[in-house]
Amino acid sequence: MNHRQGMSRRGFLARSVGALAAAGLPLWYAKEIVAFDEEQAARVRRVGPNDKIRFGLVGCGGMGRANVGRFIGRPDCQLVALCDVDARHLEAAANQFKEQAAKSGVEKLATYRDYRELVDRKDLDFVIVATPDHWHTLPSIAAMKAGKDVYCEKPLTLFIDEGKAMVKVSKATGRILQTGSQQRSEGQQWRLACELVRNGRLGKLKQVTTFIGGNPTGGPFPIKPVPPELDWDFWLGPTPKMEYCEKNCHYDFRWWYQFSGGKQTDWGAHMNDIAQWALGMDDSGPVAVWAEGTPPSTQPYSFNCHPSFKLYYQYANGVPMTCTSDRASAPGHEKFKAAEGVRFDGENGWIFVSRAEIVASDEKLLKEPLPADAVRLEVSTSHGGNFIDCIKSRKQPICNVVVGHRSVSVCHIGNIALRTGLKLQWNPAEEKFVGPNAEMANAWLSRPYRTPWKLEA
Repeated sequence: MNHRQGMSRRGFLARSVGALAAAGLPLWYAKEIVAFDEEQAARVRRVGPNDKIRFGLVGCGGMGRANVGRFIGRPDCQLVALCDVDARHLEAAANQFKEQAAKSGVEKLATYRDYRELVDRKDLDFVIVATPDHWHTLPSIAAMKAGKDVYCEKPLTLFIDEGKAMVKVSKATGRILQTGSQQRSEGQQWRLACELVRNGRLGKLKQVTTFIGGNPTGGPFPIKPVPPELDWDFWLGPTPKMEYCEKNCHYDFRWWYQFSGGKQTDWGAHMNDIAQWALGMDDSGPVAVWAEGTPPSTQPYSFNCHPSFKLYYQYANGVPMTCTSDRASAPGHEKFKAAEGVRFDGENGWIFVSRAEIVASDEKLLKEPLPADAVRLEVSTSHGGNFIDCIKSRKQPICNVVVGHRSVSVCHIGNIALRTGLKLQWNPAEEKFVGPNAEMANAWLSRPYRTPWKLEA
């Protein structure tokens, strides 16, 4: 997610019917959410000193510290360890959380520069992985193999074979993994939109469009000395060797295909996730993909993600989806409050949903309650709370490893089509390209790791 735009990851819900209705949710839906929250609160028991769920953080940047905030205030959670290859981030996190950790009974937070030392601790129940995208998979797999559950930031992976490995390890070890696609929990307008689509409120679905914004341009950037606090070689990890230029590290890693997938995996991992949810494709995906876009810079040490693009998908049920950087292609876009969102068009009208609102071509599409026998989706009003509940119950969370893998797979195959210029057929059951150009496209499903790192499921 672009943390300089949009709403905070926390604070999506106000805990009253009036506040939720004022935020744009129909009254009937707001009442359902409050009833769920009250039911959850009624089950909360007093937590004893021996009931703590102990956790550590790998990746102490802004997103990592925000994710700690989901758990550290809970009476049943206890932060005990931090890890980062940048000593500045590590120190900042230790200073930020030392008082809260002490209140929970932790005298001093343990700090590490190597994630393997953290996940090897015997006293951890789960690990937050909030590193840059190219470092999501190896720490998550190591943690699961060491018996820990995982809360891993989105996008779950850098390429598709990493996701397949994570799914395999989660199933083999029985560990719980929650992907940080918090829109399924926080911001109940997303679930409302998906339930309305699932129940045919729009009639036959004609088109899904996800709006995710374009990628910045910049560079060539000058090579700079590596800051003494940063272990640059470790930061690069399994990706190819590259000189440090400041703009290829920390926040701006997003705009380099070496480390991420640009807006396609940054915001696309959120918006395409909602599209998958609405289409009932949590364990599947589209069957065809092609793309067009503005070519990125070929200058070395420049941002190299396509500045603008349209990714076209076709699902087996005949529904087309477009993922685009072009907000102006949405009719009536100037009236929408947010640039990023999802629009569903059907025979009976349209629904647009974003972090700021849910609106429809006719307000009756939203205000009429669903019937008693309607398809209803899983309810969660706290992404972190849902994860902790699942650690205790051993049930799968709302954004489990399969959901996270399948949602970002949509983004990955779109990027493959964009970068190769090929029109491709995708087999979601076998998770590979088929038909014309399949051999060339399948070569993009994996990437070689730089020695000594290995992807081992």
